[in-house]
Amino acid sequence: MAVLLCIESSTDVCSVAIARGGEVVALCESGGTRDHAALLAPFVARALAEAGLAPQQLDAVAVSQGPGSYTGLRIGVSTAKGLCFGLGKPLVAVGSLHALAALAVQPASLHAAELLCPMTDARRMEVYTALFDAHGAPLAEATAQVVGEGSFDDALRHRRVAFFGSGAAKCRGVIASPNAVFLDVPVSASGMAALAEQRCREQRFEDVAYFTPFYLKDFVAIASTKRMF
Repeated sequence: MAVLLCIESSTDVCSVAIARGGEVVALCESGGTRDHAALLAPFVARALAEAGLAPQQLDAVAVSQGPGSYTGLRIGVSTAKGLCFGLGKPLVAVGSLHALAALAVQPASLHAAELLCPMTDARRMEVYTALFDAHGAPLAEATAQVVGEGSFDDALRHRRVAFFGSGAAKCRGVIASPNAVFLDVPVSASGMAALAEQRCREQRFEDVAYFTPFYLKDFVAIASTKRMF
């Protein structure tokens, strides 16, 4: 039974959880202000305090590995690696879509979907997504997809699919299949708890020195609209 610090920073939400044996005992998260650099360290300190733990009592640090926001992932992974180096603890990586799918498994009886389709916003009409079964097991690798009228037709033809996550709103006005269900499942580090616990039991740790986030796409800089002079 591991005591884990879980860091989720792949979207606009900054979320930190303390989990013991796969169960969340403390949780701190923002409302989507995308201020990870300022919020993450205080959230870690607050979560540890709420759980009544000193940093040295952690067994490992878990971090969302992506895909997702380039800046958010970079901040989250840098923070996790710094803690691992400083405390001498192992690093666990959890796919952000996998963690999001885990959050949709428990209320599955409410939507009776056969497939889960978590989505993270990737700008414009593009999303990062992957299909999972109703138990949260991955069925395919994460991809970047442009959402259109024919998106997910193969999956929707014979099965009920639940779409959720920050990118799902793009599909509401595009996917008209009666087999499409849209859920409100907010991103949270709590979705990482059981997955990270399993990886600890299996000793599936990352190389702290060489681990990098799974960006999926190359970083694209956007010109600022603010005038400098």
